[in-house]
Amino acid sequence: MTPVELSRTVLHAVRRAVDAGELSVTVPGRAVVTPPGPGGCGDYATNVALRLARPAGQPPQRVAEILRARLLDEPRFTDVVVTGPGFLNFSLRGTATADLVEEVLRHGPCYGHATNGFSGTVVGISCPAEVRAVVVADAVSRVLRSQGDYVSVECEGRPAPEWQSVLGADVTTRGPRTADKHVRTADTHVRTADTHVRTADTHVRIAPVPAPADPLPLGRDAARWALLHPAAHDRPRIPGDHLVQREGNPLFRVRYAHARTRALLRNAADLGFHPEPGPVSEADALTALIGDHPRVLAATATHHTPDRLARHLLAVADAAMPLLPAVLPLGEEKPSAAHRARLALAEAAGTVLAGGLSLLGIDAPDHL
Repeated sequence: MTPVELSRTVLHAVRRAVDAGELSVTVPGRAVVTPPGPGGCGDYATNVALRLARPAGQPPQRVAEILRARLLDEPRFTDVVVTGPGFLNFSLRGTATADLVEEVLRHGPCYGHATNGFSGTVVGISCPAEVRAVVVADAVSRVLRSQGDYVSVECEGRPAPEWQSVLGADVTTRGPRTADKHVRTADTHVRTADTHVRTADTHVRIAPVPAPADPLPLGRDAARWALLHPAAHDRPRIPGDHLVQREGNPLFRVRYAHARTRALLRNAADLGFHPEPGPVSEADALTALIGDHPRVLAATATHHTPDRLARHLLAVADAAMPLLPAVLPLGEEKPSAAHRARLALAEAAGTVLAGGLSLLGIDAPDHL
């Protein structure tokens, strides 16, 4: 069961409770599902009971118990537990990892992107003519387009041509980015005049703390990471250690983890076996982070914070590294179902890393 499917299952339980007269609320459009926080348990948790308590006129724990009783009928759950003030915590059966990996590999680098084309939202972004602001605005526009929004970026001044030619910061109008391509929206949805959106539902101004030095000598990938990884209110480090090939460099850790997953796929093919999704009990943290990727993309788009995505990719990379040494059989050991399942999970992790780096405008090479 993937996080998206879990969200639908929770909403179905809410709808059944409403139909039975146990709750008097409007069924929300989405139930947020995340890895459990401190004090939680299981594989995933949701705060939907806390959200519904006030409109239902009941304590959150009572709402959670009503939903728990209906969710226990779901055969893909081994347990549903109420913790804290009313969080629902889910423990999934062993097929959960396989289902998630299958979903990631099915969507490829577009895992977590909108699947229905244009979202109906037109976003206008403005930023000062400063290199960090322009790069952040470009990254925000990429993530917004991945969620189906139509985006225009306007620079308040004349950007240096090197910001586009070297850093790839493109301040132009773009449609939603889905299924690895830009989708041109119909005139009935968005009225455009070549490259300028005439109306916008939301206006966003991007103005992070300026870069203290010229990042161009770092090159595209390192410069973009240096400008995007810190939060907007933090001062970026330039030049920093962004070109150093060692563990102290976060960008290196992310790209190295991706390159390792690609190398494992090549090595496994040489040994005559291929990835096959299955249960991987020793990688719960990695599975949870991969499952959380769509939520992170949505939050990054909502709050216009590409640093949130960068930190998430670093967490995925760090969680993936302990798994990778166990992917290939050792010595005369024959490839087993466990090896194939670990390989599939490693491929899914690499896919998330590549897709996320792409949204930040950073390359994910297969070799380092």
